[in-house]
Amino acid sequence: LPDELPAVKALEKENIFVMDEHRATHQDIRPIQIGLLNLMPLKEDTELQILRSFSNTPLQVDVSFITVSSHQSKNTPTSHINKFYHKFCDIKDRNFDGFIITGAPVEQMEYEEVDYWDELCAIMDWTKTNVTSTFHICWGAQAALYYHFGINKKPLDKKLFGVFPHTVNYKNSILFRGFDDEFMVPHSRHTTVDIEDVKKVKELKILSTSKEAGLYALSTKNGKQIFITGHSEYDADTLLNEYTRDLSQGLPIEPPKNYFKDNNPKNNPVVSWRSHANLL
Repeated sequence: LPDELPAVKALEKENIFVMDEHRATHQDIRPIQIGLLNLMPLKEDTELQILRSFSNTPLQVDVSFITVSSHQSKNTPTSHINKFYHKFCDIKDRNFDGFIITGAPVEQMEYEEVDYWDELCAIMDWTKTNVTSTFHICWGAQAALYYHFGINKKPLDKKLFGVFPHTVNYKNSILFRGFDDEFMVPHSRHTTVDIEDVKKVKELKILSTSKEAGLYALSTKNGKQIFITGHSEYDADTLLNEYTRDLSQGLPIEPPKNYFKDNNPKNNPVVSWRSHANLL
C-alpha cells in the first residue's frame, strides 16, 4: 500500500501486516494485482473495509485505487483522491488479476441519469479484456447486470435494511467453499434484481439466495464476472451509522433487522457475518 495511506495505521493496529512501497518494489515476487473502483462517498471507510478483507489471503496483494473523472466526490477530500487514486485513463492499458467495483448511493436513479454512467460503461467493457475476474458489489452488481445482460433493477416497497440469513444454492462454487449451510449478510438497499429475470440468462449461475433478501450472489459460469448484492465487507457499526443518519434526516427508516441485540436499537450491534465475509 502507499506509505501514507490513512488506512495503513488502522490496519497495523489490528495486527494486519502491510508492506510499504519501497519493500514491495525491491522484492523478486509477482504480487496479485487488484484494482478497486471506489464509487462510495466515504472512500476512506470503504478502503479500510476492503483492505481488511484482502488481509485474509496469504498471497501478496498490490492494490490500485481508481476513481471516475466524470464525478467530483463531495465526502472525501480532493487531496486524498489526488494523492492515492488513479483515473481510468491512467490504468486502461494495464491488466489486473482482479477488479472490484463498489456500490454507490445512486440506486434510486435511472442508470443513464448517473453523471458518470458513460465512463462506468467504458470501464465495465474494459474489464472483459483486461481483468481476469471482476467482483461487483451492491449497486455495482446491479449496474453490471444491466450493462452486460440487460437485467434491470426493481424498486422495493421499503428499504431492505439489516442482516439476513442466506443459503448456498450451488454447492460446488469455489467462491463459497467452507461456508455453513446458513450464513448472515448485511443488506442496505431500496432496489432488487428479480431472480426470474436472472434465470432467463444462460450465462449466469445463481450461487446464493435469501428468503428475505432475495438474490445474493451470482456469476458467469467461468467466474470472470461475480455479482454480490449485499455488503459482506461492512464494519460492525456501518448499519448503525446509516440508521442514525437516516433518523437525523427525518427519513422513513426502521431499525436494521437481526442487527441489534434482541432487535432493540438501544442495545449494541451483534456482528454475525464477519467469518463468512472473510471466507468470501
